[in-house]
Amino acid sequence: MRRLVIPALLLLTACGTPQEQCINRNTRDLRTMQGLVDETQANLARGYAIEEYTVYVPVWQICDYAPSGDPANPTPVARYCFEDEPQTRTRPKAIDLNAERAKLESLLQRRDELARAAEPVIAQCKAQYPE
Repeated sequence: MRRLVIPALLLLTACGTPQEQCINRNTRDLRTMQGLVDETQANLARGYAIEEYTVYVPVWQICDYAPSGDPANPTPVARYCFEDEPQTRTRPKAIDLNAERAKLESLLQRRDELARAAEPVIAQCKAQYPE
């Protein structure tokens, strides 16, 4: 019984209150912009960017089941084959630090605009859904 209660509670808390849902729904662009600012600042601090790429690695898996061929034991036998499985990896990528600084300045300006625009929306969500 306890196994069912804990996941159910986690699911309910993940949903958030109506106020939190309203704020999250109306500040999605602001959070995205903040993520881009954080990434650009990290790139400048490191001196390079981190690029994600996908490779496909062959993995030995069960492809299908075939009849056993033994009438006394009709249990199907697994057939194995290689299937390509995608894996995400990272690697350093050179960047133009001057262009990255200019990009950061532009992102900061846009983030500040979005933050100012979000203030009345947040206040409205708090008024509409008091906690």
